[in-house]
Amino acid sequence: MRFERTPIAPIPEPVLRAHGARNGWLIESTDMIRCGFGESVASCEMPMGLEGGDEVLSALRGHELFGSDGPSGSGVVAFGSLPFDRSAPARLEVARYLITQNRAGEAWLSMLEGSPDPSILIAEVRTPSQEAQSLRSLRYQPTPEEYAHQVARAVEILRRKELDKVVLARCVSGSVPESLDAAAIAARLRVREPICTIYSLPTTDGRRYVGASPELLARRSGPVVQCHPLAGTIALPSNVAPDDYETWLLGSTKNLHEHGVLVDDLVRTLADRYDDISVDPAPSIVTLRTVAHLGTWITGVHHEPANAPDALEVLAMLHPTAAVGGIPRRAAYELIRQIEQRDRGHYAGPLGWLDANGDGEWWIGLRGVLIAGSEFEAWAGAGIVSESDPTAEREETKDKLASVLSSVLVERV
Repeated sequence: MRFERTPIAPIPEPVLRAHGARNGWLIESTDMIRCGFGESVASCEMPMGLEGGDEVLSALRGHELFGSDGPSGSGVVAFGSLPFDRSAPARLEVARYLITQNRAGEAWLSMLEGSPDPSILIAEVRTPSQEAQSLRSLRYQPTPEEYAHQVARAVEILRRKELDKVVLARCVSGSVPESLDAAAIAARLRVREPICTIYSLPTTDGRRYVGASPELLARRSGPVVQCHPLAGTIALPSNVAPDDYETWLLGSTKNLHEHGVLVDDLVRTLADRYDDISVDPAPSIVTLRTVAHLGTWITGVHHEPANAPDALEVLAMLHPTAAVGGIPRRAAYELIRQIEQRDRGHYAGPLGWLDANGDGEWWIGLRGVLIAGSEFEAWAGAGIVSESDPTAEREETKDKLASVLSSVLVERV
């Protein structure tokens, strides 16, 4: 297939966000909006997930791109939300139309040759008006008490030095009176979490995953890869200046240990393929609406650009990180399966885009809601180390779930 790329006049961000969130593929970072729409014209199947993604890039390179020059990720681009299980079947999709627009107002349209002018589709976009709704039903899996017990079991194992860290998650599912509008959820999240990446993507199980991820798993641009892992968390009370809480977090032995374990593991993993690795000398604070995290920037540079790993290879190296899995990776994953006894699905899996050059940006699928009609499902996890307190970890996941669902529900869960 042949795709043509042309520069276009900028489109109002609320319109692009609504169109991608409701009917297509949306990845909106702090500096760029990528909105795919129209039907999927090419599907890159990954029957073994990240264990067998070698053919995806070859498939993308089989499509021809002509027309004007544009930035990375504005040509032939495949979007996807991958499952947490790295070996589960996955799929990346190329939309008929792609608009890439930066905050300076520069915009590019890439579309399948011979496609109708998309202007009419954009003109018909309804910006969202749906308000948050009241609950019709709600179910925790596991219950708060069961989750605290699961944490206690994990702490016992961690104290025997069998693992360094494991992330345990729980979910809440329910329903509301009206079908949920993903565009309305995305719009509220853009206001509430301005430093996060807003996403809305179809999933392989027929639902839509919409949320605000604070955590960049990997950004690949030629020979350079960047990661921004987050670990170590404190809840921020509403209507209170966060300074004292952030200072406490920066001095918390437990949280600094949890964060350091994650950073060290990522650095060791990247060092297997990259020549130069640079790391922030100390973690910084990443402040969200209801919580603050410790974050560290990590950059890897490959001395031979032609041999640098592509974005999917980087994902295969890194996922799941200690931020959502644990250390050692395999032992932590087995413990998660043993204790959680529930498939996470798309929660904590990589989501983002890949282009024909092998570049891409992938975030961890956190702080999101899976929706289908009037039904929803949300997940939250906590990093468990040997010093963890089960009650505190339960409350951390409660705060995270409440933050996510505030974009859907009127009342706090």
